[in-house]
Amino acid sequence: MTTTRRYAALAGLLATIASLSIGELAAGLVRSWYSPVQAVGDRFIFYTPQPVKQFAIDVFGTADKLALIMGTLIITLIFGAVLGVLGRKRIAIAWSGIVAFGVVGVAASTVQDGLASSVPSVITVAVGIPVITLLLRTAPRESTAASETEGTSDAGSSGRRSFLALSGGLVAASAAAVGTGRALINARQGAIDESRDAIASQIGSGTGSSGADTTTETATRPLGVVDDPLPPLPDDVSFDIEGLEAFQTADEDFYRIDIELATPQIDPDEWSLRIHGMVDNELEFGYEELLRRDDLIEADITMTCVSNEVGGSLVSSGRWTGVPLTNLLEEAGVQDGADQLVGRDDGDFSTGFPVDTLDDGRPAMLALLFNGEPLSAAHGFPARVVVPGLYGYVSATKWIREIELTTFEAFDQYWVERGWDREAPIKLQSRIDVPRPAQSIQAGDVMVAGVAWHQPHGIEAVEIRIDDGEWEPAELAEELNDNTWRQWRFPWSVSEPGNYRVTVRATSTTGEVQTDERQPPFPNGATGLMTTVVTVRA
Repeated sequence: MTTTRRYAALAGLLATIASLSIGELAAGLVRSWYSPVQAVGDRFIFYTPQPVKQFAIDVFGTADKLALIMGTLIITLIFGAVLGVLGRKRIAIAWSGIVAFGVVGVAASTVQDGLASSVPSVITVAVGIPVITLLLRTAPRESTAASETEGTSDAGSSGRRSFLALSGGLVAASAAAVGTGRALINARQGAIDESRDAIASQIGSGTGSSGADTTTETATRPLGVVDDPLPPLPDDVSFDIEGLEAFQTADEDFYRIDIELATPQIDPDEWSLRIHGMVDNELEFGYEELLRRDDLIEADITMTCVSNEVGGSLVSSGRWTGVPLTNLLEEAGVQDGADQLVGRDDGDFSTGFPVDTLDDGRPAMLALLFNGEPLSAAHGFPARVVVPGLYGYVSATKWIREIELTTFEAFDQYWVERGWDREAPIKLQSRIDVPRPAQSIQAGDVMVAGVAWHQPHGIEAVEIRIDDGEWEPAELAEELNDNTWRQWRFPWSVSEPGNYRVTVRATSTTGEVQTDERQPPFPNGATGLMTTVVTVRA
């Protein structure tokens, strides 16, 4: 007699849940250990072909990682159920499947952070094999199930109750394991948040992480002090229009696109930045050392993701504080022939852009603060690179650990390996924020408004066209600098009800007029004009 398919599938499903739960608990015990789901998910993101990545961003936007986690879990649970069915007659097949899954987890963890990080995947296998064996042996058999249907087998009912009791215990234990593992991980994250908050409270205080003044001239300089700070934002750089995105983006509203499945949690006391490669002097800096430098600068910069579609929201702006990249490179001494600056994070992710991009005086920096506060974990704490005028995929390394000076011939960064262009200057774009697409509005005086950008050149003009009419000039807010977006507004008087097409285009200070030729984000940024359809009612 063999286990019924239904109960065998349930046995495989429950064994998978129990195994993954123990893996989550193990990952919570040691900081350097990776849960199998996270490890496999991270590698899946890393090796996913470009079209699939772009599809996920297009469909799920900033929720692409949550979708990936759910997809990975669903596939894994289905795999477990299939193993249960296959193992009901030959248990060795189920064992082999569990071992294979464990091998995948070990390989993914090892690539991510060394062999030691793969312990949870090994534990997953060690738990999964005996659990699925016990469940399959306890599950009701085919003849028993048939007699239960006829209502003639007390022994069958007892076996079914035993299986369900065992299953309920496993579900409860799995929930407890996941809860404990997440609590341990959250506690570690909380400790990092506390370190960040402590640093935030010390900005300008002259104290270090210990809260005590130190003795050397460099160490006693206040944290995060800029000798030549920028004034507050002037009122005339923004219009007070409901629905128009704020000129300065709050941290929680700043777009996030990266390949990290889980937000890296980095202890600033253990973090350092290494500068190496084709340099005369290899350098290494600690976090507080950088925050106490006397060459910190502030700069208002708008950043744009290359995945941003025409009219998309993957663009944000704020005030950054950090060390000029040109100063760091001067101290390191860039050798002749080095034409690419590569940034790397804790994992395998890398960016790369031409060294000579920095020659035009743009405020490219190793950013440490955003809007006066330490970077949030989601946006790169402790440090990231910000280069105005370049799409993030070639420049904006978050959670950065090293800067290498090399050549384009010697190295292709992460996204270039996946077919994106090596050089990626930001393209001229404009967007309509109000009215919203398909919005129904009352006839009369309507305010159309939005933003336009072309870092590091700036915006000279914005024009609006209603249906196929003539282009008409919009009113521009004052320009803060060439590296930020510029708000615009257009008073529109409309008396006739109906559907209207509203199109926007911008002109750069270079004289370039935004093209109407549509191009998708791949391989170097989208182009085209945003048109929104508005319904006017009487």
